[in-house]
Amino acid sequence: MAQKKDQPLSGLRVLVGRASHQASALSSGLRELGADVIEIPFIEIRKPRSYKPLDSALKNLHDYDWLILTSVNGVEALWDRLHKLRLTNKQLEHLKLAAIGPATKKAIEKRGIKVNVVPEEYVAESVVESLRNLVAGKRVLLARARIARDVIPRELRKLGAKVDVVEAYETVIPQSSRTRLLALLKNPKGRPHVITFTSSSTVRNFVALLGKTMWRGRSRQRKASTIDAIRLASIGPITSSTLRELDLPVDVEATEYTIPGLIKALARMKPLIG
Repeated sequence: MAQKKDQPLSGLRVLVGRASHQASALSSGLRELGADVIEIPFIEIRKPRSYKPLDSALKNLHDYDWLILTSVNGVEALWDRLHKLRLTNKQLEHLKLAAIGPATKKAIEKRGIKVNVVPEEYVAESVVESLRNLVAGKRVLLARARIARDVIPRELRKLGAKVDVVEAYETVIPQSSRTRLLALLKNPKGRPHVITFTSSSTVRNFVALLGKTMWRGRSRQRKASTIDAIRLASIGPITSSTLRELDLPVDVEATEYTIPGLIKALARMKPLIG
């Protein structure tokens, strides 16, 4: 096995802001390439405020033709609720399933259900394109986070689908991360070289945790702050768009919008960001 100093990301400090229970895939992949990983969650996954809409939909799955899941969190939440309601995979056998990407597909198939559609690109717009000729006149159930982009339901309705959107979970800002994050960014010796963002929510929550004064924004002509040298890495174009919307730069963007794709992008860009 190669020594850490010979690995692609050796000497690179990377801040991972995924939810605590999900950070391992990104963190372990980075560590395998020699990175020093710091984990401070920018996002926390919680149960929905009410299970009534989700429970109602699950008890009436026979009314639907398609089920769309857009995250591993959605898969876990949905199957957890199925078990609580004492429902089984038999209730899903007639459904066609769409998953937004390979991780979501894997999570579904791990539970013994076939996935019919995975889009070429792992974003909402590509989900819609993949279903363009398949949903007219069909009833579609979309289980997702409480706050999410409305691209899928809006565009599928334009294509003639009847879409029900139910909250399977919600994402919140982990306030306990604020002190740790501020202390880390103020520490010249421990400050990360790179901060990774895996969703728009992680971007917005990062900015909320920092407050308005900490990050000056390299995209504007301002006096450089002590943390302006930190590079920001995005998992894909939607996350990148949110970074730019909040006046933050995008130094690295994955070409494949997955955790492995983000790791590869960092490895390619390491000479420029380390």
